[in-house]
Amino acid sequence: MPKANSVFINCPFDFGYQSLFDAMVFAVYDCGFKPRCALELDDAGQVRVEKIYRLIFDCQFGIHDISRTELDATTKLPRFNMPFELGLFLGARRFGSKKQSRKISLILDKEPFRFQKFISDIAGQDIRSHYGKPERIVRVIRDWLQTASRKSLKPIASGEIIFERYKSFRAELPIACGKAKLDVKSLTFADYRWLVESWLRVNA
Repeated sequence: MPKANSVFINCPFDFGYQSLFDAMVFAVYDCGFKPRCALELDDAGQVRVEKIYRLIFDCQFGIHDISRTELDATTKLPRFNMPFELGLFLGARRFGSKKQSRKISLILDKEPFRFQKFISDIAGQDIRSHYGKPERIVRVIRDWLQTASRKSLKPIASGEIIFERYKSFRAELPIACGKAKLDVKSLTFADYRWLVESWLRVNA
């Protein structure tokens, strides 16, 4: 059964995307939700796609960034993981159980209408643009979660406020890492998630 506060994050996990990913994870948490992604999976005995199936099954919400279309410098081939996982998420909604049919997606790209050149089958959906800017991605996620979750009785803080809180968190992150004996330059997803949760508990 999908968990109402779980958000599946489907995006690149490389250095070039790190600033957007870090802001995305913080924004999801600060909006009152729990980010989930493939980086939390460490069971070497399970086939990777089975792990993805489980994550998608568990999450009611999904953020899918399909902006990474550049060719890999080594293989000269594109990465298809993000469109593939988007397809799995949309398929679960279309062909899954009644509870799975309640899934809600946010699809992101760098610029408006760019996606039509490489994945035109999703034309007609509301694709949002982040322009490669963390501040923009925070605001887009906040507005989407406010609407999609129907949190009308207790509005989520504005994207501008969440981004200011994120900047405060980033400024304090090296100190927090030092206290936790963590290297700020080599944080795992579990490390980063713990640091965000800890900061938010103190700065609710």
